[in-house]
Amino acid sequence: MSNDLLFDFTVDKTAKTVYIIREFNAAQSLVWDAFTKAELLDQWGAPAPMRAKTKYMDFKVGGRRFYAMISPDGQARWAVQEYTSITPITHFKMYNAFADENENRELPGSEWDYTFSEDKGKTKVNIVIFNESFERMEQLMEGFKIGFTMTLTNLENLLSNLSVKQ
Repeated sequence: MSNDLLFDFTVDKTAKTVYIIREFNAAQSLVWDAFTKAELLDQWGAPAPMRAKTKYMDFKVGGRRFYAMISPDGQARWAVQEYTSITPITHFKMYNAFADENENRELPGSEWDYTFSEDKGKTKVNIVIFNESFERMEQLMEGFKIGFTMTLTNLENLLSNLSVKQ
């Protein structure tokens, strides 16, 4: 990660909320696409050596993404994301829950709130994740911070490659 790009990861256990701020050296429209188009999400959305695979995605209010993070030995960890609010290029919200391969959700889940803004060619993404259960948040936290940090680095690398091609 470039040293001049902001990255902050804060956990408020009392509020069952994670706050993430991450800057990217890319246009807001490109960063938005990377978060909202399956073909791009699958290129960065899992920490190595895992990979992301979207079964389907319908990015609209009430639409869903059903995807898995797949380990090198083929084990799949499925999740459903349901989009609850979308303001193109600047903001979207979704509800996320783990699931089995038949989309049966494992509740409780979490609410994700993304806000995108651009200043001087850098795009800032603010992510607020509210966990319905303190226990769920506690179980996920240690591995989540490491894994999500890795995926955001994957995204930074993808955006660098895409920006060069434009």
